[in-house]
Amino acid sequence: MIIEEPSSKFRLELQQELKVAQILINHARDAAFCVEKNGQFLYVNNATCSIVGYSREELLSMTLQDVDINWKRQKWLGQWELLKQRGSISFETSYQSKTGEVFAVEISYILEVLAGKQVCCVYGRRLNKDLLELKPQQGRVEISNLEDGLEEKVAEYQKTDDQLRTSLSLLNSTLESTVNGILAINFEGEILYYNQKYIDMWHLPSEVRMSRNCSKAKAFFESQVKDVELFRSQIWEFPTESDSETYVLLELKDGRIFAHYSEPYRFNGNIIGRVWSIWDITESRRTEEALKLNEARFRTLAENTEAGIFLLQENKVCYANRAAEMLTGYSIKELVHNNFNFEQIIQVKQCRQVRKQNGEASCEYQEMQILTKQGWNLWLACTIEQLHGVLDFAGKKVEMITAIDITDYKQAESELRQALEQARRLSELRQRFVSMLCHQFRTPLNVVSFSSDLLRRNIHQWSEEKNRSYLDLIQHAVEQISQLLDEILLFGKAEAEKLKCEPRQLDLKQFCNDIIAQIYLAGGKQKAINFISEGGCSNRSVDPKLLHHILTNLLSNAVKYSVGSNAVILELICQEDDVIFKVKDKGIGIPVVDQQQIFEPFYRGSNIDSIPGTGLGLSIVKTLADLHGCEISLSSEVGVGTTFILKVPSIKT
Repeated sequence: MIIEEPSSKFRLELQQELKVAQILINHARDAAFCVEKNGQFLYVNNATCSIVGYSREELLSMTLQDVDINWKRQKWLGQWELLKQRGSISFETSYQSKTGEVFAVEISYILEVLAGKQVCCVYGRRLNKDLLELKPQQGRVEISNLEDGLEEKVAEYQKTDDQLRTSLSLLNSTLESTVNGILAINFEGEILYYNQKYIDMWHLPSEVRMSRNCSKAKAFFESQVKDVELFRSQIWEFPTESDSETYVLLELKDGRIFAHYSEPYRFNGNIIGRVWSIWDITESRRTEEALKLNEARFRTLAENTEAGIFLLQENKVCYANRAAEMLTGYSIKELVHNNFNFEQIIQVKQCRQVRKQNGEASCEYQEMQILTKQGWNLWLACTIEQLHGVLDFAGKKVEMITAIDITDYKQAESELRQALEQARRLSELRQRFVSMLCHQFRTPLNVVSFSSDLLRRNIHQWSEEKNRSYLDLIQHAVEQISQLLDEILLFGKAEAEKLKCEPRQLDLKQFCNDIIAQIYLAGGKQKAINFISEGGCSNRSVDPKLLHHILTNLLSNAVKYSVGSNAVILELICQEDDVIFKVKDKGIGIPVVDQQQIFEPFYRGSNIDSIPGTGLGLSIVKTLADLHGCEISLSSEVGVGTTFILKVPSIKT
């Protein structure tokens, strides 16, 4: 008889328990996986593979950053520290599958210790929320007009996107052609961009990867500079989120001196990174050192530097080198011998104080925009230093300005701001457009899908009257979609300036009566429209097509937003040279905060509640009014009503 030792039995039971646990985890419906502190996957169950679409082998070679679109390093480290304090945390985030599908998940992080090492156990459950990107709807009705209407808008967006790409390409070319080294760092401290000039200045080896997390890069730069601590504290490890400007002079072991200027870069008032501008001031610094020896030596060196040098006494130029002559366009004789006031060529001046380590003022760094003799505007990066006691110019204080041309850099900076603003506006327009499509198309498409499905299953069982009621629902939904597409198409044509103003003679009184009749016919005369005319309106020169769109939209809105049985009033006033239309309603009114933006695309008032609409109508009205040369204005009070006034230029015949 063999008696199994307790330790062997325990191991067998443990192995069986682990096997059962693994089976249970792999058959769980929710995702379960483990990651290290760097986000590397250590274990994944079958549900994890299923919801993200990757195989187990693929996931084990990936990190959490590859699937979590909201993952940021600083945020992850903060969550890890919070885990240490609490043991577990839960929140919602968004994952992206292998096919590109983005979906919401509810995540729970639990910190555990495995073999003496801290790991994060993650449990995730997919939430039944709308996808973050548009997907085709099953069972939808194929309407060719839908594609036709959107194609033009897509083309318009593509045109804007192409313009943005062109701007960015020009910006990149400008940055590459500037004489300064440029380095851009994002808020997390990662290096986003550096130009070829930066590489050339530092003689950066090809095997060194430009990253603040790269030990080789840090070691290389520290091996080049004399003051390693200054380099670390003021440049390499300088906090990106700091809102202060810096100007640092860094001396290299080979004798060169680099000036490093940086400032925080802001977008919408928030710091999003820091941009460094680096230039070689070795020659100008050597020139400044030579000034301390004697004036004759100064003149010799100053004439051989590419930096413009000005010596000023009470803003009057007492010395300028050849480079200064090239920068300003004025000859040395005009600058020095004609009592030239340097301030007269300065258009804009931005001063920044630079201090020594002991806190005493050393010099100023200024960016100046000057107007040259030829009428050109140039931007100069200048260092300004007082030379009292160093050089003797009749016993008066002397101010030295050392300047280089940074016009290319300033132009690139301006283009960058414009490109970012254009990208922001494009993003907002896309977001509004997608939101509007989802909201306005979903309801009628659901009606079509639901009704057609019921008819398909019950058409031979239901009565003709019941079948017709569902067919009427489908017809009404299709009309809603068609009306929406017509608005989008008209908006696209107006924005693309494809509509033209073609005036002709009209009887405006009859024209208005026809529009009112059409609105009655379309809406079943649910709201009365009272028409009032004044003056001779029989023959006026206007564009009937544009005017029809404008008045129909204004009257339809007045009917839609009116309260109770109050009638809408259309007033026509024909004067000698102008025709005035007034559309009045006693409806919900437009809040003052909305009135300035009410003519913008996709914008709707804050008090409309559940009243349907696209936010395109008044934008189309404003665009068509501008095309016709009309003036449109409004007066409104919440709870009282709204009056739109359209003033149309006309020629009486």
